[in-house]
Amino acid sequence: MFKMLAVSICLCGVIFSQSTRGLINEGVEQYKNQKYSDAEINFKKGIEKDPGKFEGSFNLGDAFYKQQKYDEAVKQFNSSLKMTDSKSQKARVYHNIGNSLLKANKIEESIDAYKNSLKLNPDDMDTKYNLSYALSLLNQQQQNKQDQKQDNKNDDQQNKDKNDQEQQNDKNKDDKQNQDKQPQNKPPEDQKTKQDNLKQQEKDKLSKEEAEQILNALKNNEKDLQKKLRVRTGVKVKTDKDW
Repeated sequence: MFKMLAVSICLCGVIFSQSTRGLINEGVEQYKNQKYSDAEINFKKGIEKDPGKFEGSFNLGDAFYKQQKYDEAVKQFNSSLKMTDSKSQKARVYHNIGNSLLKANKIEESIDAYKNSLKLNPDDMDTKYNLSYALSLLNQQQQNKQDQKQDNKNDDQQNKDKNDQEQQNDKNKDDKQNQDKQPQNKPPEDQKTKQDNLKQQEKDKLSKEEAEQILNALKNNEKDLQKKLRVRTGVKVKTDKDW
């Protein structure tokens, strides 16, 4: 709830003061009729005649607020703080500063303003409600930032995985293209190695068979040689003299 300081008409002994009061009261009526720009004009005129008048300064901040001029409202409310020593009036000012900051989406600053208001008027239920609302907005804002941070992290990981997959797909594509470029009758490198090993084994196998054949041939020749020797030793040798 936004607090508006109502200014009642009172008779003063000085004509100058009556003129200032009249401008302020006229501004209040215009404010109530939602003619906020007209109210702003009269509040400014009242301040020009009496720059230290709290009511005019405070209500000008209200007029700025209603026209969504939140930065100007905060500035004007801060000026009005210097024009009063009343705790209740200062509490109202801080309350409206909190509302203006909240509307400007300056949530943390609005929380500080509401706390300042409650220090001066701890029983103000409107300020307590607005403070609670501002705190919930801050909590939601922080949660949204955390969620956004997590979403960005997930997006980064997904992009990384996608890039890795694309790189792997490109590598597989290049490997396939390189294989397609090889002559059809030329076996792959590992197949060629296997064939060379088989050829070497066949070569080694033939060499072994040939060695066995040669060995067998030698054995046969040795048998034939022994037979021939036995035959020869069995022949009676004829001597030159007959004894």
